[in-house]
Amino acid sequence: MNVTIKDVAKKAGVSVSTVSLVINKKPAITEETRQRVLQAIEELNYYPRRIAQGLASKRNGNIGFILTDYHFSRAEPFYTKIFLGSEFEARHHNYYLLLTTIQNKFAQSDIPRFLLEKNVDGVILAGKVPTGLIEHISGYGLPTVFVDYTPPKGKYFAVLMDNIDGAKQAVGHLIEKGHRKIAFIGGDISHPSIQSRLEGYRQALMEANLVFNEQLVITSSPNTTDIDGYQSTCALIQNGEPLTAIFAANDAMAFGCNRCLKEKNIRVPDQIALVGFDDVELAIEMEPRLTTIKVNKEDIGAIAVKSLVEMLDTNRKINGKILAPVELIVREST
Repeated sequence: MNVTIKDVAKKAGVSVSTVSLVINKKPAITEETRQRVLQAIEELNYYPRRIAQGLASKRNGNIGFILTDYHFSRAEPFYTKIFLGSEFEARHHNYYLLLTTIQNKFAQSDIPRFLLEKNVDGVILAGKVPTGLIEHISGYGLPTVFVDYTPPKGKYFAVLMDNIDGAKQAVGHLIEKGHRKIAFIGGDISHPSIQSRLEGYRQALMEANLVFNEQLVITSSPNTTDIDGYQSTCALIQNGEPLTAIFAANDAMAFGCNRCLKEKNIRVPDQIALVGFDDVELAIEMEPRLTTIKVNKEDIGAIAVKSLVEMLDTNRKINGKILAPVELIVREST
């Protein structure tokens, strides 16, 4: 049986109009009465607030969360954690998060149903997504927040980790450990995060008066998986260029790097030190445990939702970016 506002009023011992005042956050009631009504709402599992506000503001109370199936299924827990942070924050603002994945090669048939049915108030795009999808969403005029990615064209709002600073912390740590021949392995160089981490690597070398050696940089992998890290590291070793440390663009690549080094009987960190980026949960399970850059993924997700809700509440588009701070976590791989 559907619970009505009359049921709430009866249980709380107040009038229907009083329940309405509580739902719409009006100040003309005592705190004691307000708490009694809220308790009745909770006990009866009656959630009218989103519906009432939606009718008044022409919103439906949903936020779309889109990422590629590659990111969701293979990017370790990184984007999963961002999604969870977004979901918790969305609940706080009384929104529902609708999650969907798309293919890397975008087609019209891949357009999420909640866009076609105009069932979301705004969209969060996590990771690199196809340009065709971005253009399609722009056509809807929906407030949009990018996470861990900035499109090459147009003006958008993005929540990013401080990739340059994180890379500088990672490479700076290796330099402090006495390393001078430091390699960098990354994935698709067209991805802004990979570009920024490579730039941070370059800046750290320059600030230490060390030469940037292109022979120690591999960014030819299409992705940033364990396999990509393995193949990139094996290619580095095969090239024969002397090195004593490797900075991997993310932890997944670092895991593959470590696997390659073990197969070649190269000891970490005695012969080659290793640093990753992200601090996923598996970092402490690697042998040796991985030194890495910690990214507070839940915070990034929460910031994305806060920013989107601000756009919705103020009815204005925000351009620019927010850089979430990162932190070096030192473990046994260095």
